Amino acid sequence: MSDPKKVLIIDDDPAICDSVKAVLEAVGFQTEVAYSGKDGVAAFRRSRPDVVLCDMMMEDLDAGAQAAKIMRKERPDVPIFLLSSIGDATAETVGFGHLGFSGIFQKPVNFDLLLAVMGRIAKS
Repeated sequence: MSDPKKVLIIDDDPAICDSVKAVLEAVGFQTEVAYSGKDGVAAFRRSRPDVVLCDMMMEDLDAGAQAAKIMRKERPDVPIFLLSSIGDATAETVGFGHLGFSGIFQKPVNFDLLLAVMGRIAKS
């Protein structure tokens, strides 16, 4: 990747952050990690990532949705993907698009799918 894209990973589970970070960095992405919605918004403002991966339920039930709403308002062009363990059926009924998310990655994260989506973003 000639011009590495910056990815912000926001999740209160260090194991998720570490695994996603390792996979993305192995193929050339730059990453930053935040472990709460509040820290995620601060990192978003500071590092100006090209894409965000954000858990829904962290310190508060809807911390991810609140963080996404703030980030979407400040930089509407940045793709923000939900990292979730809420289940596919629930995700379809929640309406993640109106919450500010561009898409969803189900936990445990399918790294082949993640890399495919991130590869398309890197080319844009």
